[in-house]
Amino acid sequence: MNDEVLEHLKDGIRKFRSEIYPPQAERFQRVMSEPQRPHALIITCADSRLHPDLLTQAEPGDIFVTRNIGNMVPQYGEMLGGVSAVLEFAVTAMQVEHIAVCGHSECGAMKALVDPETAEGMPTVKAWLTNAHAALAEAKKIQQWRRERGEAEGDLLNLVIEQNVLLQMRHVRTHPSVAMALESGRITISGWVYDIAAGTVAICEDNDEQFHPVTL
Repeated sequence: MNDEVLEHLKDGIRKFRSEIYPPQAERFQRVMSEPQRPHALIITCADSRLHPDLLTQAEPGDIFVTRNIGNMVPQYGEMLGGVSAVLEFAVTAMQVEHIAVCGHSECGAMKALVDPETAEGMPTVKAWLTNAHAALAEAKKIQQWRRERGEAEGDLLNLVIEQNVLLQMRHVRTHPSVAMALESGRITISGWVYDIAAGTVAICEDNDEQFHPVTL
């Protein structure tokens, strides 16, 4: 059986081996001869259209990355697993200096949060989305607050995307390794919203709950 998808992936590997690796061989060999010392951990969505290395123009060894549906971090003590382990390892062993939670436009996980029917038949996904339920509630409160003041409500999905990033930043702070690093001033946290189509990023830094665009 000819697996066309696998063959396509192999073609990519061949291009990497023949065109990308040779001029950078020394760099790859150097980073593997030294201890791993990434300066940041980026927690982002598994969405195939989001490429954190490309977005940040990171080189091999620059950033530690974990990806999951909806760029979520369960609060400490809830759903301890891969995300929690990555967070602990990055802060304690890798000594990263910054943690960024990166959400993005048209996020499928956030769409499923707004419209649960889109997650029918995926019980694991629905359970995972409980980590963002508070973001949906907050987004709806913001819309109600705006309605009461005669303002435009704003798009619910975009509000949920932003509120989810803020919520996951709060969840990150519940992890003991992060809490200790924050207390000592060794680490900082930010939240990002990446508009993939526009190529823009808005960032909320530390305790500021407002997203500000990264300007040229």
